[in-house]
Amino acid sequence: DLESHLQRCQQLTVTVLTDHQDLNNTELKTIMNSTAPQQYRIRAKLRTYKPQKLHQSVKLHCSKCNSLLEVPDGDNFDLILQGSAVTAPNPELHNTSWYDSVMWTTQDQKQRKIAIHFVKHDEMLQQPEDTLLMIEGGTLKEVWKLTKRFKCVIPVRSTEDDLELLDLSAPFLLQGNVKYYGCKQCSSPKSIKSLSSIAAEQRPSWEPTEIAQVLGIELLQYVFIMKFTLVDGTGALNAYLFDY
Repeated sequence: DLESHLQRCQQLTVTVLTDHQDLNNTELKTIMNSTAPQQYRIRAKLRTYKPQKLHQSVKLHCSKCNSLLEVPDGDNFDLILQGSAVTAPNPELHNTSWYDSVMWTTQDQKQRKIAIHFVKHDEMLQQPEDTLLMIEGGTLKEVWKLTKRFKCVIPVRSTEDDLELLDLSAPFLLQGNVKYYGCKQCSSPKSIKSLSSIAAEQRPSWEPTEIAQVLGIELLQYVFIMKFTLVDGTGALNAYLFDY
């Protein structure tokens, strides 16, 4: 894996970057005093790299405002779900022309009310692996159970006259084991009814980019970012790796 590979690189006396074989080696001091952009070939040691743990290299990036954010942990999502479960589902919002609803009460002490809204296509429910559903009042465990069976899961809560997305600190969409987030700064969330336009398509694919677009969400992309410090005795150079 990359982490052990980087550790091995750090232990070697010299790391050779093999790109630009046609170029002679250039000292880091010369590169530091040059104007960009230029192409160079260097011979240098890897002195340090950050972050030390590979999972910390994954961030969320907004291509619109260029912000770089930490990926929220599951505990944060769980707290937001618990907070939204305080408001009971509004039965007046159930069973519309574009989704069917099921509601039940949990058997535990809390007796939570959970509602699941299955989005229809051509007035019919699709196969589970093609279905988008919205859930109100579910726990993190229940949400993950649904993602194993259905194509897309959107956590929502009731207002007086519509369903709405949760706080954008939570993922607005879950597909398989991937959580999709929206940029708080650049998103202007629209009504959940906007999803009915995708349901009306000939073959709804429920692609995250399309869902984000109709819901007014600026989709954050997962990026891999690292910083390497290279030295050769004449100077030190920071090299950044940034990739989707």
